[in-house]
Amino acid sequence: MEALTVRDLMVAAEKFPKISLQATLYEGLSALEAAQEKFLSGESEQRILLVEDEAGKVIGKFSPIDLLGGLETNYGRIDVENALNRFGLHYVWTSMQRDYNLWENPFKDLCRKAEGVRIKDFLKAPSKGQTVTPDDPLNKCFHLFVMNRHDALFVMENNRIVGLLRFSDVYRKVSETMKACTR
Repeated sequence: MEALTVRDLMVAAEKFPKISLQATLYEGLSALEAAQEKFLSGESEQRILLVEDEAGKVIGKFSPIDLLGGLETNYGRIDVENALNRFGLHYVWTSMQRDYNLWENPFKDLCRKAEGVRIKDFLKAPSKGQTVTPDDPLNKCFHLFVMNRHDALFVMENNRIVGLLRFSDVYRKVSETMKACTR
């Protein structure tokens, strides 16, 4: 398993359904539901949506957790939760939730938000802790998955997203390898 690289387990970007950066949250919900139905029926292997810009370049991903994050537009004002938690300062985050009125009225104006907020309004570019290259060893990915708690890592080549390394695929490979040890 030590010889495995990201390329061995990644899923190419072409295999994912896409959504436009200009799509509304409601359109995102519809696309997520359609992707889920295709996944459950066996028609598709993917249920994560990749986000494309106007030129068709993949610039991020859109999942149910992103949809929820898009409903609370105040998240765009802060980006420190992970740093605070890493240093044991989670109580500061709780205070920030109050100060920024995060999720104060989660269902108020839900329909207006679903039509008025676009994916471009809250999508962030992948951070350094979310990206790997096709030739990176899997041990680098283990560290990123454990420390950053991502469900997938963006695979970058020549400054382009060329695929995703999903945690579920890495976990499956680890599980298979561990089981082989007991045989």
